[in-house]
Amino acid sequence: MRRLITALVASIALVAGALPATAVTNGTLDGDGHPYVGLMVAQDGDGKALWRCSGTLISPTVYLTAGHCTEAPAEHVEIWFDADVDAGQPGNGYPTTGDVGGTPYTHPDYDPNAFYVRDVGVVVLDEPVEMPQYGQLPTQDQLDALKVRRSTTFTSVGYGLQKSFPSAASWKTQADRVRMVAHPHLLQINTGFTGDQSLLLSNNTNTGGTCFGDSGGPNFLGSTNVVAGVTSFGLNSTCGGTGGVMRVDRDYVLGWVQSFLS
Repeated sequence: MRRLITALVASIALVAGALPATAVTNGTLDGDGHPYVGLMVAQDGDGKALWRCSGTLISPTVYLTAGHCTEAPAEHVEIWFDADVDAGQPGNGYPTTGDVGGTPYTHPDYDPNAFYVRDVGVVVLDEPVEMPQYGQLPTQDQLDALKVRRSTTFTSVGYGLQKSFPSAASWKTQADRVRMVAHPHLLQINTGFTGDQSLLLSNNTNTGGTCFGDSGGPNFLGSTNVVAGVTSFGLNSTCGGTGGVMRVDRDYVLGWVQSFLS
């Protein structure tokens, strides 16, 4: 699928220039491959649309996404699960009324000035969405066993930009609201750059990757439905090079997310 540009907003010296992620680039159409991955629009208290992100249903009532997708001033979220949200225009209610609404929650240790450290959020749905299958959480520290090699791949899914260009050529940017999929490989884990909370994945024309609008979308472990991490940040405005992922397998993430499941 086309690269998903991460939507990270803040940066520090270690991750200078990090940007929130958005869309899948150099990928393929997902179709019915991951029906439990949805497109969300955050709204403020007056119902004004703020931004769009991606995310994963991990139960009939819990939708997993990134913290920068649920942070203030977001007070409500609308979610669509169509593979091609644009195809339903104008009758699908975008960006006001989705298939289901819900209340956003952001990890209690989330800091917008260092968002990538605890970049995880959930949306608790107003009513259940029943599906044959949902995304699954990893076990604690499961990803520590991964090796940095081309064979360690992930399945990135999202509704973000398919193409992103510098402002001078922004008219060529492609931002169809369709669910796409790519298969980047692992570049870094447990390094000084990633810390113990992030993964760095390939973002290129061979593997595809994430871009703006893909934020919060799942990066499944291999070809499974295990959400290894949520799309968190990118390092440039054209979604090239690498993509940052917030790990879900850490105890401070799993414990908090599982509290909503119970």
